[in-house]
Amino acid sequence: MTFISNLINGISLGSVYAIIALGYTMVYGIAKMLNFAHGDVIMVGAYMAFCAMSYLSLPPIAAILLAMAVCTVLGIVIEALAYKPLRKASSLAVLITAIGVSYLLQNIALLIWGSAPKSFNSVVGFDSISLFDGRLIITSETVVTVIACIVIMLGLTLFTKKTKIGKGMRAVSEDKDAAELMGINVNVTISVTFAIGSALAAIAGVLLCSAYPTLMPTTGSMPGIKAFTAAVFGGIGSIPGAMLGGILLGLIEIFSKAYISTALSDAIVFAVLIVVLLVRPTGILGKKIAEKV
Repeated sequence: MTFISNLINGISLGSVYAIIALGYTMVYGIAKMLNFAHGDVIMVGAYMAFCAMSYLSLPPIAAILLAMAVCTVLGIVIEALAYKPLRKASSLAVLITAIGVSYLLQNIALLIWGSAPKSFNSVVGFDSISLFDGRLIITSETVVTVIACIVIMLGLTLFTKKTKIGKGMRAVSEDKDAAELMGINVNVTISVTFAIGSALAAIAGVLLCSAYPTLMPTTGSMPGIKAFTAAVFGGIGSIPGAMLGGILLGLIEIFSKAYISTALSDAIVFAVLIVVLLVRPTGILGKKIAEKV
C-alpha cells in the first residue's frame, strides 16, 4: 500500500505543478516570454483566499473566486506596466524585469503580512476516502486537486480550439505580425493570456496551501520554479505537455523522497530534466519549429 499511497501523493502534487505550469506555458506559447513572477502570483492568490476566509469569514468558494479576481487583475496590471513596454525588447530585458516583479511582489507581501508563517485552512469540506480497511487514505484535497487539474486542462484545450479569443491566441502564437494584419488585437490577446494564467495561479495557490497548510511570502517561489521545470519537461507551449510534465515531476519528487533521499529529491528532479532536454530538447510533447532565414 505504501507504493500506491506514494503514487497518489505524486499525482496530487504533480496536479498542482501542472496547473501552475499551464500558466507558464500559455504565456510563453503566446507572448514568447517567461513570466518568472508567476510563482509570486500564486502566493498572492493564496493570501487573498486566506484573508477572505479568516478576516471576512467568506465561504471557501467565495474566497477562491475573490482570489481569482484579484490575481486576474494583478496579472493584467503586471503585463501592462512591466511587460508591454518591453514587447520589442530583448529576452534578457524581459527576464530581468520578471525577476524584478517577483521580488517586488514578495517584498510587498512581507510589508503587508509579515514574515511569520500563516496557518491556511483547507478549502475542501468533505472527508478523506478510506480504502482497504483504512490501509489506504486518499485525502479530499488530493481528489479535488486531480479533478481540478483535469477539468482545467480540458477547459483550456476547448477554449483555445473552439472560441474566437482562443483561436486568436493560437494565431498570435504562430505569428504576431500576421495575426495583427488579420484584425486580431495582439495586445488584448496577450493581456487575456496573462489574465487566464494568473487566475489559474490563484487556484493553484489555494490548492497548494490546502494540501500543505503553511503560507508565507515565499510560498510560491519553489513551486513556481518546479512548475516551470514541468512546463519545459512536458514541452513548453503545449497544454497537454504542461499537464504531463507536472504529473511526471510530482511522481519523480515523491518517489525520490520515499525511496532515495528527501534531501536529494530536488536535485534528482532537475537532473532528470537535464537528461530529458539532452535527449529531447523540445520536451516530451514539444515540437520543433522550423524558422525561415
